[in-house]
Amino acid sequence: QVRLVESGGGLVQSGGSLRLSCAASGRIFSMYSVGWFRQAPGKEREFVAAFSWRGDIDYADSVQDRFTISRDNAKATGYLQMNSLKPEDTAVYSCAVRLYSSGSSNLNDQNTYEFWGQGTQVTVSS
Repeated sequence: QVRLVESGGGLVQSGGSLRLSCAASGRIFSMYSVGWFRQAPGKEREFVAAFSWRGDIDYADSVQDRFTISRDNAKATGYLQMNSLKPEDTAVYSCAVRLYSSGSSNLNDQNTYEFWGQGTQVTVSS
């Protein structure tokens, strides 16, 4: 079992920045791929970014060049640096992990992730 706790959400003006954190406990963090997903009101949850256990990185087109995903295995924490935020980035952001045995492909498939955090709200005002 892996417990994930997100933090760092909040209210920011358009063009601003936020850094989300995803603290994990329960297993060896380096054995897991980390994904970030978001869900806006009235919309389905969508992929944002992922960092595989072996170092592969993937981004949604909508956040490419604005968001940066990273991880610190020693601290068992994943991060999502969000710059140049737009009102359409407003959503609940959740992190998730999946074991290395799931491989490094289909990082954008939320159905392949085993454990999820509770989410943190990000609101971008215009």
